[in-house]
Amino acid sequence: MRRTLSIFLILVLFLTFLSPLTASAEGEGNIDHGGGGMGSGTNLNYWSPGDEGVRVTVVRASDRTPVTVPIDFTNKNPGHLMHFGKVSKIAYTGGRALIPSTGTYTCNKPDITIPKIISSGSGSSSIEEIKRYFCSEYMIMTISEITGFDYDTLINGDYRILLEPIAYMTFNGIRMAMTATEAALYDRVLGGGLRSKMGNLTHKNLPLAMFLETPDLSYPAWSGSKTNIVSNADIISSLGLGIVRFSDAEVPSELTAYDYEYRVNTEVVTAVTVRGGQADPDRPVSVTFDINGKSYKVNNVYYPNGDSQLVWVRWTTPSAPQTMNIYVSASGTGSQSNRTITVKITDLSQNEPPNPTANDRNDSYSTLSVPSKQQKTTASWGVWSARWRAHWVWISSWSWYSDGEGGGYWQDNGRWQDRGWWEFDWNPYSASLTASKNIKPDDKVPTAAGKNMKSGYGFNISVTADVSTNQSSAVTGAQTAVTYFPEFQYNTYWRLLDRTRIGYSAEFEFKQNKYSTYGRRVHFTPVWFPNGSYTAYTYLLDCWTPAGMLSMNLADTVTIQGSLWDDWHIAPLKP
Repeated sequence: MRRTLSIFLILVLFLTFLSPLTASAEGEGNIDHGGGGMGSGTNLNYWSPGDEGVRVTVVRASDRTPVTVPIDFTNKNPGHLMHFGKVSKIAYTGGRALIPSTGTYTCNKPDITIPKIISSGSGSSSIEEIKRYFCSEYMIMTISEITGFDYDTLINGDYRILLEPIAYMTFNGIRMAMTATEAALYDRVLGGGLRSKMGNLTHKNLPLAMFLETPDLSYPAWSGSKTNIVSNADIISSLGLGIVRFSDAEVPSELTAYDYEYRVNTEVVTAVTVRGGQADPDRPVSVTFDINGKSYKVNNVYYPNGDSQLVWVRWTTPSAPQTMNIYVSASGTGSQSNRTITVKITDLSQNEPPNPTANDRNDSYSTLSVPSKQQKTTASWGVWSARWRAHWVWISSWSWYSDGEGGGYWQDNGRWQDRGWWEFDWNPYSASLTASKNIKPDDKVPTAAGKNMKSGYGFNISVTADVSTNQSSAVTGAQTAVTYFPEFQYNTYWRLLDRTRIGYSAEFEFKQNKYSTYGRRVHFTPVWFPNGSYTAYTYLLDCWTPAGMLSMNLADTVTIQGSLWDDWHIAPLKP
């Protein structure tokens, strides 16, 4: 759809060093780049090399939570322009809406010049200079000072610095600022209008100014083209970002053995991306998934020229653990022609704890930190729809009509012809997962008081999980909850909870314990467990969306005071 809207363009980030950095490097840069020539602009749509900046956000690595408000750095004085506020890529990929603003745009100009970030026809950026600059002690201390985030905490290994290139450009005669992610989201609003005029900047040099060498913060390493225009979907999922991490941080490993890991008897969503050419109602794409002997066909897949479309199928996994292949084929203009997806299906019900006994001991036990697995509580995706934009044109067909006397006249016997085109609208969807957990002493514990209990007795668990979405046909409720225990180092043994209520408001409890005299839904704490906090950790998962699985870490605590032996009284029998 052609709309008269103001738009934000994008380039990338850093200018050439004018003075050398003398501070020692503190961080490790997970950044690579690409890009190329820019082409020519017009007086209404243009970008000048060097009109760039970088957005910086401090992120807690364990749960991908931004802990500072994003700040922008630039060598320039951008002046008054339209922008989208200070929003990080994590917020956008988590479902945050794009909101234009004409309010004052604030930025920071560092004392040491930022190196060139966005490549152009006038010169390429240097990834070595970019890494050296943003990993330097000077820049990290500057970020700490401006954000107010403690420097020693920032570099202790638990946090990442997220970098996003920014471009300052003129689009449709309006001066604008945007990151690569904002440009892709804005182009979707305009139905491709930004890319059609500023594509070399917003869909090539800006997003390719920074991308990851190795996966981190749930973003993948980029393995696609480093020199060609890329799609909105690729920008949002994988491009326009760099990460600075620190020496104590665990470097994530890239798992390549399987495309998906599912659980047995679970409703899941498997998705692929179709791209290449343009698909519209005149030239639709169909995608077929062959899964476990069944075929699932998705018809009428549409997307604009140069973009892509996420296509998915919802199905239920087999009841037995296995490795299986899903075969995907596409017919039509899309380049997702054939693909094999490798799936690992596991059973989590096989590691229940052994029967605790009164003689169990663990004199070497020490308190452990509660785990925190990778969690994702929001997801966003979308679907292109196509509609015809009529454009009626008169096709002339002139004929001469003689009057038989040497004269006559011309007459246009033409006709009206619709020479319109397909226009596309982006329809956004999202899902979010919220949950709560409560553990408490079992009702059969004779001396429990509130959340206080003696070791050796059992406790119950209650987990509620709510899923909200505006496309329920594409989203499952949470289906799996697994609880881990401190006496097993949150490892070795666990309990797969029983889902007592299904759907988008699911509930989970312990299964009946076969060692319970009364058949209670309990877990027995070991008699030897020391006084103090006893924290059970639960990982909630298998809420599937087209944009991946939603999951959440949950923990709750009871307090151990004494042991069940304290409740025993030995006395001589009365005569």
